[in-house]
Amino acid sequence: MNTTELMNWQTFKAYLLQNPQLRLQFQYNEDQWVDASYHITEIKQAPITSVDCGGKMSSWTEIIIQLWEPPQKDSERAMEVSKALSIIQLVENVLPLNPLGTVKIEFGNSQFDTRQMYPAEISVQEENLLVNLSPDFTQCKAINRGGSCGTNDKGEECCAPVEEVKPKILLSNLLANEQSCTPGSGCC
Repeated sequence: MNTTELMNWQTFKAYLLQNPQLRLQFQYNEDQWVDASYHITEIKQAPITSVDCGGKMSSWTEIIIQLWEPPQKDSERAMEVSKALSIIQLVENVLPLNPLGTVKIEFGNSQFDTRQMYPAEISVQEENLLVNLSPDFTQCKAINRGGSCGTNDKGEECCAPVEEVKPKILLSNLLANEQSCTPGSGCC
């Protein structure tokens, strides 16, 4: 997945606004769903600044929605989108969210380690707005720019520290110099 294909906040929120009457469901793995009794515990906005292995600085914003399954299941039906929108409104009254921020859903339970995932696809199925999540991933931005992460055509590693090359001085070159260091010659 290329980072330019990731869903931003304004797109994610638009899906919610178009479907307030539906139930909001999250699928985190094939045939594995966040339990219907989940809560949206917080929404985070994280400005990221990084420097990649090619020395290029990048910055972006992530909007992270954290989901939590309570130990005691208290609902058979997932929350309505309208309730999620009311939580979002509470957050945005205090913290204006960057509309172009990349959306991530943070979730974990006793069978699934907590992680951040991307909304890969959102669809309507019967009375549900289904958010299919895909795992976060690592990438080499230098390669994505057409560069290299490994070795270049000279055999140099792009991620290795640059070695300082010191010039070699041959004593034979010093002796070949016709001027010698004698009193009054100005070399001492």
